Amino acid sequence: MLGGGGFRVPLVHASLLADPARLVTELVLHDVRPERLAAIGAVLDQQAAGAAWRPRITTTTSLGEALSDVDMVFSAIRVGGLEGRSVDERVPLRHGLLGQETVGPGGICYALRTVPVALDIARTVAERAPDAWVINFTNPAGVVTEAMSAVLGDRVIGICDSPVGLCRRVARALGVDAASASFDYVGLNHLGWLRRVLVGGRDVLPGLFDSPALTSFEEGKLFGARWLRTLGAVPNEYLHYYYFARETLAQMGVQETTRGEFLREQQRTFYADAARDPGSALSRWQETRAERERSYLAEGRAVAGAGERDTCDTDGGGYEEVALRLMHAIAGNEDASLILNVRNRGAVAGLDEDAVVEVPCVVDGNGPRALAVGQVRPTELGLMQQVKGVERATIEAAVTRRRSSALLALGSHPLVDSVAAASQVLDDYVTAFPDLADLS
Repeated sequence: MLGGGGFRVPLVHASLLADPARLVTELVLHDVRPERLAAIGAVLDQQAAGAAWRPRITTTTSLGEALSDVDMVFSAIRVGGLEGRSVDERVPLRHGLLGQETVGPGGICYALRTVPVALDIARTVAERAPDAWVINFTNPAGVVTEAMSAVLGDRVIGICDSPVGLCRRVARALGVDAASASFDYVGLNHLGWLRRVLVGGRDVLPGLFDSPALTSFEEGKLFGARWLRTLGAVPNEYLHYYYFARETLAQMGVQETTRGEFLREQQRTFYADAARDPGSALSRWQETRAERERSYLAEGRAVAGAGERDTCDTDGGGYEEVALRLMHAIAGNEDASLILNVRNRGAVAGLDEDAVVEVPCVVDGNGPRALAVGQVRPTELGLMQQVKGVERATIEAAVTRRRSSALLALGSHPLVDSVAAASQVLDDYVTAFPDLADLS
């Protein structure tokens, strides 16, 4: 696990403890900050207290050592930390643009810092563990996965917890068993739509649009019944930033802190408390995580008047569940159906073969194979194509260090309404981040 001192590592560890197959025998945690490894190590030890079994855990700050002779690499790094995220989000707001971690200018700046590091990781994996599969959770996941695929090909797979959470919530609203349903989902990472829910070969999703249950779950509250009926689909929660951009920007303008600033202070407190009192690390982690989950997408819920998140909207596994199912499918050659970020390979007409898309895949010992999703409505495909163009320009800027490519990415994003503002945002990012000083 790269980013092994990260706050969400205990979620993955808990899923391994609960795995009856005991698939993972050794978990190597890598992080560039040893104090974070120590804090998370204390949480994991307390999680495993009384457990019948746990994988052997080692920690290291050496990337080469971490990647030597491994079967799976789970990458969840944050280049620049939450301090960097705070800048990513705050700078656009100063210029009247959306400030968000993965959507808009903030996501572009985050990718400009992250892609070079991700490519170094990919090259080290190719050297130290050429047969390993890389599971990428590093944001922006679609951009980073596509960049790494230039080195690793189809052996890098992007995962996200948004689609699995969406499908689970919709299934619950429909009163169907998610495990027995098939979900027709299409998009890019943080930009997708659930279009059909098949149970026994029949699409049951249309029944939701005529039901009071339509506004009983998170996406229903965020987007409202009228817009969901208009779409005839249920969007990924991150599309709220696109469909309600003006209202969300206004809400962000009156909030005292951005999401990144909130998490920065919250996690600063957690890691300090864990260092001071390692014996209470698990309980402090649980309290911090509960607060984090309740406040997720707070600006969107404020715009929609949705209130705090319901517990039922946050229950169940997220990306850790996807990661474990993915590892089982590949390592055990067990068929699985998962929504993943993979090379297109013809799944979405209108995007080229190597474009990383987020679609249902069949997975076995040969890895994932994207399923063809059929025709995509022009309103959805057009947005996907525009954002994919932005992602491609961002990768080019990160690799070539050309300012013109970075400005093209910023100025072409659908949530940026001024090239002048895009240029000012880029200037501020270059000033704030030494890693971007060579953009010329």
